[in-house]
Amino acid sequence: MRRKLSTLLLTLTAVLLAATTAATTATAAAGPPPRPPAGPGPDPGLTTHTYAYADAPVGQPLKGFAPYLFPGDNYDNKFPGGLMWSYFALSEVMKHPANCSVFDWSVFEKALDEAAVWSRQLAFRFYVEYPGGSGTHPGNGIPPCLDGKTALRTNGQWGTVSPDYDDPDVIGAFTGFIDAFADRYDHAGPGGTADPRIGFMSLGLVGLWGEWHTWPYDRDTADGYPDLMPTDATITTLIHAYDAAFDNIQLEVRYPLAGAETPGIGFHDDSWPYREWRNGQLKSMTLPVSMGGWDDAFTQLLLNRNLENRWTTQSIGGEARPEIQGSLYANWPGGGNQVDDVLAATELTHITWMINQTGASGYSPTDPKVAAGVRKMGYNLHIPQAQFDASASGPFRVGVTIQNDGVAPFYYPWTVVLGLKDASGTVVKTWDTDWDLRKVQPLRIRAFPDWNVPGDPTRIDFGRPVNFFADLSTAGVPAGAYSLVLKVRNPLEAVTPDVLRSRPPESRLTDWVIDRHRPPYPLSFANAEQSTDGWMNLGTLSTSGTCTGDCAAPSTPGGLTVTGVTDTSVSLSWSAATDTGGSGLRGYDVYRDGTKITSTPLTGTTYTDTGRTAGQTYRYAVRAVDNAGNASGLSASVSATTTGCAGDCSAPTAPTLTSTGKTSTSVSLSWSRATDDVGVTGYEVFRDGVLVGSPAGTTFTDTGLTPSTAYAYTVKARDAAGNRSAAGNTVTVTTDPPAPATGLLLDDFDGSPAYPAAARNDLGKWTGGNCFLDGGGSGTVTGGALHLRYDNCGWFGSDVGTDLTTKTHLVIRIKAPPAANTPTSTSASAAPPNCSANTPWTTVATLRSPPPTRTSASP
Repeated sequence: MRRKLSTLLLTLTAVLLAATTAATTATAAAGPPPRPPAGPGPDPGLTTHTYAYADAPVGQPLKGFAPYLFPGDNYDNKFPGGLMWSYFALSEVMKHPANCSVFDWSVFEKALDEAAVWSRQLAFRFYVEYPGGSGTHPGNGIPPCLDGKTALRTNGQWGTVSPDYDDPDVIGAFTGFIDAFADRYDHAGPGGTADPRIGFMSLGLVGLWGEWHTWPYDRDTADGYPDLMPTDATITTLIHAYDAAFDNIQLEVRYPLAGAETPGIGFHDDSWPYREWRNGQLKSMTLPVSMGGWDDAFTQLLLNRNLENRWTTQSIGGEARPEIQGSLYANWPGGGNQVDDVLAATELTHITWMINQTGASGYSPTDPKVAAGVRKMGYNLHIPQAQFDASASGPFRVGVTIQNDGVAPFYYPWTVVLGLKDASGTVVKTWDTDWDLRKVQPLRIRAFPDWNVPGDPTRIDFGRPVNFFADLSTAGVPAGAYSLVLKVRNPLEAVTPDVLRSRPPESRLTDWVIDRHRPPYPLSFANAEQSTDGWMNLGTLSTSGTCTGDCAAPSTPGGLTVTGVTDTSVSLSWSAATDTGGSGLRGYDVYRDGTKITSTPLTGTTYTDTGRTAGQTYRYAVRAVDNAGNASGLSASVSATTTGCAGDCSAPTAPTLTSTGKTSTSVSLSWSRATDDVGVTGYEVFRDGVLVGSPAGTTFTDTGLTPSTAYAYTVKARDAAGNRSAAGNTVTVTTDPPAPATGLLLDDFDGSPAYPAAARNDLGKWTGGNCFLDGGGSGTVTGGALHLRYDNCGWFGSDVGTDLTTKTHLVIRIKAPPAANTPTSTSASAAPPNCSANTPWTTVATLRSPPPTRTSASP
């Protein structure tokens, strides 16, 4: 976890003022933001239903506290909330030693998925300098592709290495990362929206912890330290690159530096709401000078740049200063000691979320002060009324009024869904609406003293209740009484355990982590009628089971075809549907992997799905909808695989293999070290085409082999992305013959002692046989083998009379006869005349502890 020292911000005033002076010297605030225009009122022709206010749950998506993501941790006992925070070194996704255009997103993908397992979206920042590292991410995040291309400077205060941020190669690497990240994640969600696993992105890259400062090696060079900060021109280039590349993901930068006038960037207060001692004075690092803040306080810098109202369209996040995280809400709504006025800081920064590791781990969700503070952050949506008639037959209209009692809007275009629940609580019908919750701005906001609005504190009208309407149809709904319900669909619902298990090996979580999957937090309204499953009950609606007006669904579209693919897109076409109900065909909804990806119906019969991942397979289907809300069935689905490869797509070179030794049961191998554009992580050894080992190094010994047997070996190299080289050269090795027996010889039938005349084995103990066809029933010895022919009778025995505790096996070598009615032979040496010299011996291992003192056999 990042360590912050109270001295760090003590001398940031000079650098921040220096960094912003070049951009603007404005001292007057922007003043109150203009109110949104009033929209249409409720439909007077419908019945109005009113609802009471009730506190929403503290655990809401995209707001509240964000604990740190530590892979493998259990988050069941963290304070409820829909966000998680993580840092990433830029070098973790830019691993190529020479090419800054190659990206490996696997570490980031795993983090996104692990946050989703715990029902949270991820907020994050990429850095190149992190003092001491985070414990799970390295301290030096400079991509290796910049090695030898840029000057590296040491920040002696923190022990970090800073690249020359103004170097064209560094700027090029940073802007290349920005573009690549946006291409992959900014349009990856339904309808080209943001990847559903992403919450907020802090711009990062520059400075310590990616916080856009290099203290004390900053622009205040009077202290004797050199300036490691980039110029305003570089800062502007980077911030404008972010704004140009992203359309959907909410972006935040710590300070309103040069270039921050661009409208697509929010802000991030990393010392929220801390009061800092300087020269014997205790002042705020969040509230403005007019409210007892330092002149480099977060809101003061915004006021200086006329940017205090950026929150109306772009999110404000931050981090509760670590020194006060545990006591942040002890005196809610006020503060105390080094905790500033928390309510004022919430209302004037319009903060939606914050990093708060201590609080997320230690706060109780039942603490009324903490709960009140969390509910005040960000959005707090309430439905005061809805308009619909009590019964419907065919087309009908629903109106819903939504207002925001929080301090910020909801920043993402999540889909609002209307539905019908039956008496058992089952949702039997749903309709997706095109309602945009981002339009619902806070009803009242707090005025800065700098605005010179009368009152202390002054809260002024800003947002308005927004009336939304949907024209629906009961077509296909059986007659009965239902509950009309409303829900905001959290797109994280699409990230199911099955989806997580289907990830590529390099970015797949373990089953142990996936098995902890929890459903995502639903966006809940501040209404007594809100249920825990995310649905809010608007009231009873009865359907007749018959339909008037347009009650016929359009025909199902046919001929769905993939007309083209690229690395990042799939193009589709289909045959037009027909509608006979009278209202006319409205258009088509496109589904990818079972999720609707078009926010409004398409009027044409072609569609290109952009923002896809290279080398991935997707499945598509299409549904037709008419103007009465009737929908056809889904078309037959088609699959499409994008071209190219994502991340590390180059295989390592093939190793050159040699054999370094062998025994009767093993083969030792070594090979040349393979090379790879990112890095070789291991090798795979194949024996006769079958994988027998996966060593990390360049040697391997294959054991458990059969003596005097030839084996063919090849080796492949493997990298972290799972790319495998071609097999190298084939080396064939024949194991040595078996070693001479070193055990206790019972009998080798070499004529000494004579069998059966001596009735003794090689140990001098008794031996003999009876009831066989040859040798008077005892069998005969021929060529060093005992030859026995069985005739429905026969036994052979041999005493041992010796301690066998160190022995593990009794070995009997047997040859089967080459044809019927030829003898069976038992021996420790040569084959009997009745068996071919090429007939193989069979070794039988039979003895187990405790060993016997006599062995006998009966064929």
